[in-house]
Amino acid sequence: MSSTAPAFKLPSIYSLFFLVIEPISALVGAYFAHFQPPTYLTLTHPSLPTPSGVPLPLSTTIALSQLANLYLLFALNEALVLRSTSDLRVWRTLLFGLLIADFGHLYSVSGLGHGIYWKVTEWNSMAWGNVGFVYVGACMRMCFLAGVGLGTEKGKQAAMRKRN
Repeated sequence: MSSTAPAFKLPSIYSLFFLVIEPISALVGAYFAHFQPPTYLTLTHPSLPTPSGVPLPLSTTIALSQLANLYLLFALNEALVLRSTSDLRVWRTLLFGLLIADFGHLYSVSGLGHGIYWKVTEWNSMAWGNVGFVYVGACMRMCFLAGVGLGTEKGKQAAMRKRN
């Protein structure tokens, strides 16, 4: 951690979510994508179960391992990069990049139909991770980027707009 005082006040909810909960969640996704690919695929699209005992095509296992690697990168960026700095500009830059990735992630499931975005009673554990959890992460990032709770000038301005 930098020896200078933080340029912003990091509320506990951001610290808990960005430095602990989300990196752990990304590691879980990485585990299933790499070590449990049939389960990962079946949970992603349950109507097309992967036959047990039938090996997945090599291209599928490679793509899932690459996805797992990206989940690992996501986890490391949040857990390590954000812990290594108190520079608000670095935090905003990294979280903005992850917000763009959130929108890309949400778009990636569009082939499952529009219901995937709002039919929460039909969600399985994978849909909760691919959609519900991504909604939470995107909302947390948007709040952070808007300065909500940070005690920065931008945050104070956002609070004033909210009050008016």
